[in-house]
Amino acid sequence: MSAVSDRLPTFPWDKLEPYKATAAAHPGGIVDLSVGTPVDPVPELIQKALVAAADSPGYPTVWGTVELRDAITNWLERRLGARDVTHHHILPIVGSKELVAWLPTQLGLGPGDRVAFPRLAYPTYEVGARLARAEHVAYDDPTSLDPAGLGLLWLNSPSNPTGRVLSKAELTRTVAWAREHGVLLFSDECYLELGWDADPVSVLHPDVNGGSYEGIVAVHSLSKRSNLAGYRAAFLAGDPAVLGPLLQIRKHGGMMTSAPTQAAVVAALGDDAHVHEQRARYAARRAALGEALRAHGFRIEHSEASLYLWATRGESCWTTVAHLADLGILVAPGDFYGPAGDHHVRVAFTATDERVAAAVERLAGA
Repeated sequence: MSAVSDRLPTFPWDKLEPYKATAAAHPGGIVDLSVGTPVDPVPELIQKALVAAADSPGYPTVWGTVELRDAITNWLERRLGARDVTHHHILPIVGSKELVAWLPTQLGLGPGDRVAFPRLAYPTYEVGARLARAEHVAYDDPTSLDPAGLGLLWLNSPSNPTGRVLSKAELTRTVAWAREHGVLLFSDECYLELGWDADPVSVLHPDVNGGSYEGIVAVHSLSKRSNLAGYRAAFLAGDPAVLGPLLQIRKHGGMMTSAPTQAAVVAALGDDAHVHEQRARYAARRAALGEALRAHGFRIEHSEASLYLWATRGESCWTTVAHLADLGILVAPGDFYGPAGDHHVRVAFTATDERVAAAVERLAGA
């Protein structure tokens, strides 16, 4: 086991524990804006669907129920503008992090292969490459990469941590480049329904992919849009030639979404009202925290989508983390997402209204 764990970097969140203790010692309690976990209730219609399916003694299938596949295909066409999506274009997964971490291994990548991801990125992209013993490379422009040996190209729009959104033109150019060089492209779009100053576009849109899903797969999650992080509910959509073999591998591995969760996803994808209600909550928190941070001397960059503000005071991210911890506010240091983030912090606006108000008050009074 140590041989596997030795391939991995130190779990980044462990480094934050001393600052968490400092923030927790604040007389008004900690305001945790670090991880970005949903805190608002799971919508009632989703809870009811879960409960109604609670009597599920048999094994679920990896590919999911017909109802689940129908719900996903309908959502892809209604919300993303995808066209001609069949059940063979989709694959349910057990939360998106599991997929990111194990995808290179399931694709058969290993020594001599390379996995590429953005310069500032979710650290699990690198973890997935390490688990497979593949090389990893960070990029600023994916089309500037050497395609030789490039087994997997990750896009992430809207970005975690920066909230940057890739334009339709950027996506189209990258999809064309990947196809030209035979590079498999996976697009992590888990924050796509949380655009604020931009309207994110999926690689599944025909304006981006020319009406073909060849060589491209999108990753989607219900954790953020529907407050279902605790349900581990996500799915893939795209090239059947990629998803078909993945389905077979995941059958052998028993990587199946629970039956009650599948029923809950059907309810969640069939309802847009709860998504609009949650967006309104996040919009108010985003506005309040953004104004307070700017008044406190921060500059906010990108952040046009997602659940985070990418902020800097022009100093080491750990100096900023310590400063905010003294105010009882915990944020994520930017270098968790790569060395290029060493002067930024990621501020999540997923805390309750009461905790966000406390943070705003503390920033104003400091």
